[in-house]
Amino acid sequence: MTLDELLPGQACVVRDVHLEGAVLQRLLDMGFVEGARIEVVRNAPLLDPIDIRIRNNLIAVRRSEAGGIEVERV
Repeated sequence: MTLDELLPGQACVVRDVHLEGAVLQRLLDMGFVEGARIEVVRNAPLLDPIDIRIRNNLIAVRRSEAGGIEVERV
């Protein structure tokens, strides 16, 4: 399952990040590492971006980037 498949209010744990280059490095710097707990807070009105909470930070992630983050629901 990938992060873009979750609905607001659902929580998950990062299993792997399947992205490359600067996008991958930016997400790793923000804490998207294996085992990190994520909660989907809300979707924007047009469903892009997705607002998520990771390590007590609220971050907006593009749906295309969220599709490259493999997660497991908790």
